[in-house]
Amino acid sequence: RERGAKVALTDFQKFNACHLADVNSFYLSLAESLADQLDLDVLPADVWDERRGPNVNFERFIRKEVLDHMHAPLVWGLDEVDRLFSCPFGSEVFGLFRSWHNERALDPESPWAGLTLCIAYATEAHLFISDMNQSPFNVGTRLRLDDFDASQIEELNRRYGTPLKDSTDIAHFHQLLAGHPYLVRRGLHEMASRKTTLQEMTVKADKDDGLFGDHLRRILVVLAKDPQLTDVLKGVLAGKGCPDPESFYRLRSAGLIEGTSEQACRPRCELYRRFLQRHL
Repeated sequence: RERGAKVALTDFQKFNACHLADVNSFYLSLAESLADQLDLDVLPADVWDERRGPNVNFERFIRKEVLDHMHAPLVWGLDEVDRLFSCPFGSEVFGLFRSWHNERALDPESPWAGLTLCIAYATEAHLFISDMNQSPFNVGTRLRLDDFDASQIEELNRRYGTPLKDSTDIAHFHQLLAGHPYLVRRGLHEMASRKTTLQEMTVKADKDDGLFGDHLRRILVVLAKDPQLTDVLKGVLAGKGCPDPESFYRLRSAGLIEGTSEQACRPRCELYRRFLQRHL
């Protein structure tokens, strides 16, 4: 904004099941979110042509109704895109985003040069996208948020009104989540807003209907599509390590394990260990 750019933010957590029912419904919802924030006069549904495919409709809307009418660059933040990882059309959407990046690189004068996507996600994309040439996650500038250490959790806890009461609570909380930024923030927010204790949160933390249930279930959905990697993860849970560098890299890049080598690895956090041991 300081440099004159238009800024929009779409949080995928606000999308209901009906918005994610199919790719056409998703694109319409995404276009409506952007049109509303930019105060566009045209409604996406009014220019949608069922004779075209969903990708074409969405791309034409962004290009003709948004970018062609803007006199400043557009920065569009997309938050919680993890929700697309388990959708059958997720790769299709990410492939379209990747194509826009490619067009920016090939033709700096094209309308796409005026669009910057900022994609935020908590679960690594390596597990979810088989063709990385169709992925927007390995191009552009990547900002990785490292896991929080105990002192950083202590500071966040203070900002949330100290739902963790002492150093023992902080140590147990850190052991449960291993400083995972998304899980730490969500856990502190839950305890602060609902006035629950660490013990109450911990009891249901790894349950399907618990606080982190949606995050954990997404991992299961994708693992179910890769039996070989699932078997490797079972071995890690049993203390056997990874059989080869590739599986070690994939699981570590996906944020499911940590360690320095195939044989010196373990589940990333106690929450993952408990949940995955029960389900795999």
